[in-house]
Amino acid sequence: MEPEIPELRQPWLIASFEGWNDAADAASGVVDHLIDEWDAKPLVEMDPEDFYDFQVSRPHMVRDDDGNRVIQWQTSAIYYASPPGWDRDVLLVRGLEPNYRWRLFASTLTGLASLAGATDVVLLGALLADSPHTRPVPVQGQSTDPVMSDRLSLTESTYTGPVGINSVVADSAAEQGMGVVSLWAAVPHYLAEPPCPKATLALLHRLEDVMQVPLPQGVLPEMSDAWQRGADELLENDPDVAEYVQALESERDESELPEASGDAIAREFERYLRRRGTGE
Repeated sequence: MEPEIPELRQPWLIASFEGWNDAADAASGVVDHLIDEWDAKPLVEMDPEDFYDFQVSRPHMVRDDDGNRVIQWQTSAIYYASPPGWDRDVLLVRGLEPNYRWRLFASTLTGLASLAGATDVVLLGALLADSPHTRPVPVQGQSTDPVMSDRLSLTESTYTGPVGINSVVADSAAEQGMGVVSLWAAVPHYLAEPPCPKATLALLHRLEDVMQVPLPQGVLPEMSDAWQRGADELLENDPDVAEYVQALESERDESELPEASGDAIAREFERYLRRRGTGE
């Protein structure tokens, strides 16, 4: 039985999945943030029986609104929102990387999105990398749309090797005829403990570049600043870590091209203009 889908205006689909694709919860943090900021409503939950190993993703005992103890099954869910002032709606996918039937999971998810009228998909991920926390968080991306790739200065991925559910969903969405963008933030591996609001904010900024509309930042800038101060204190108290970070800084600074820095400045100025127009 298909879910009852409200009439939506050419919605974007924005998705993240906990687990292998979500270092320090940075990617799922973006979707959680937008669900809260836009007061997104539940649309449908994936049947956990079909896709999850309950010895790995154990259900939780929680209390419902009436105070009764109930079992809450870990799964993936789709929410929908109508951001104020927008001419398009948004579908937000928040969930876990499935344990089983990845192709069925991906086709079910993108099929539901297609029924809702989605034409563009943005998949968010985060990975642990040799990236110093003292520099801006790198966000790499790819797109199936050549125009989008050119506008965002995205390069075609040359990666070969194991992939997560993000790649499978991206492939399924492309088969459905949707435009797909994948964004990945590089989280400092020596600060892998979640959350990492600095990486979440970096992904949010890049998502804003993709959608070309201002996105609500809420308390993320303050959380990012607090995270940065905590990371700096770690360096002050651990000379070995400080020496290692200095080496990473040197590698990063030597590898960055001047034109890449210019692109980053231009993107930040465009974001400023968008937010200035909305008072964000």
